[in-house]
Amino acid sequence: MKKKIAYEYLYSEIKKDIQDGKYKNGALIPTEKELEEKFSVSRTTVRKAISMLASEGYLGVKQGYGTFVLDYPTAQNLNKITSITETLQARGRKIDTKDTQISIVVPPELIALKLNLDEGETVYMVERIKYLDGKPLAFMVNYLKKDELPDLEKFNGKFDSLYKFLTDTYKIELTEADESLSAVAATFIESQILDVPVNSPLLCSKRISYTKKGPFEYAISKLLSDKYEYNVHLLGR
Repeated sequence: MKKKIAYEYLYSEIKKDIQDGKYKNGALIPTEKELEEKFSVSRTTVRKAISMLASEGYLGVKQGYGTFVLDYPTAQNLNKITSITETLQARGRKIDTKDTQISIVVPPELIALKLNLDEGETVYMVERIKYLDGKPLAFMVNYLKKDELPDLEKFNGKFDSLYKFLTDTYKIELTEADESLSAVAATFIESQILDVPVNSPLLCSKRISYTKKGPFEYAISKLLSDKYEYNVHLLGR
């Protein structure tokens, strides 16, 4: 095995264990000697892999203490439909939903078009703030078709993961989704909600989710860009 391949492999294995929640925030990873023996690599290889992970914000090294997991950006897999809450909980993170507001609105024209709505047709708008380990992470707005969600307003503040709630309560099964990602600057209102300076970089996700009946949801999420990332797996050309 070439040296470059060895440290890249070790880097990938440790990173995967962190993202999968095997090593949680603040936890020590195995020592250099333990990693050498487990992966049959040299100490130079181990240090190179750890250095790469440290430079990406996954690991911290403290003399006399060891190498530990930092508050790394949570990665969401774009190959399946999942929510921010489900992604964070699967990695052992503490996620809370606060300030949920459910209202009936006529959506913006573009969103109405994406959801195949008639002119003037109303939808449920669900607004909420996600907190990661007690600190604001994301401001989310979901536009949901009303005809499949009778009396949704009764459940205001009674769910964390919207997708899990929709499945458990209304038997909604999302079959596919289209999602676009972009970088945006925080507006004044978003800066107040997320407790960051105006014009701070945010990750903006726009998603159209479908059931077997057609388009069901249009979601807009604004997330702190240093706390969340998306992973995409690509095959071939």
